[in-house]
Amino acid sequence: MESVFEWVAQYGYIAIFLSMVLGIVGLPIPDETLMVFSGYLISTGRLNPVGAFLSALAGSWCGITVSYWLGRTWGVSVIHRFGKHFHLTPDRFEQVHAWFHRTGHWALFIGYYIAGVRHFTAIVAGTSKLEFRIFAVYAWSGGAVWVTTFLTLGYFLGENWREIAEVVHRDALYASVALIALALLYWWWKRRPAR
Repeated sequence: MESVFEWVAQYGYIAIFLSMVLGIVGLPIPDETLMVFSGYLISTGRLNPVGAFLSALAGSWCGITVSYWLGRTWGVSVIHRFGKHFHLTPDRFEQVHAWFHRTGHWALFIGYYIAGVRHFTAIVAGTSKLEFRIFAVYAWSGGAVWVTTFLTLGYFLGENWREIAEVVHRDALYASVALIALALLYWWWKRRPAR
């Protein structure tokens, strides 16, 4: 993690952009902590707020869009090939698509705040053939709010950015695990046979 911070401190905006792209696509880069650190660098005058914001925003948009196109390009063929092993029938695939159109697109907006989910939701959105226009509205606006939140947090935390960022990262991870467990429990409950 320290090497990522050093890279951002040395190379600035291009390092923020590339780190965000790779982190959003799914590499183990601590995105929130990186943005909090970038916010701290803004507070010290080492980064320009507009440049840091645009770099992080462009990186998050590019990363989530790459994930969407990976799902759209290869997701369907993977499901057709391996779906039967995971009980993913064409009917269930259609249900996911319908869910994304009804309310699932909000998962693209909120998913940024849930570790592991932001990588997954874009791939599922692409696989379910969610229209790119709808994907972009929710995923990109969610990215803008997410970037703003963590850059602002780092800016106001100042020298204390590291301690708070570690707490936020840890608590977000716990909350994500709990949320995923609840979602799986709900899915199991809905699927169980009626008595």
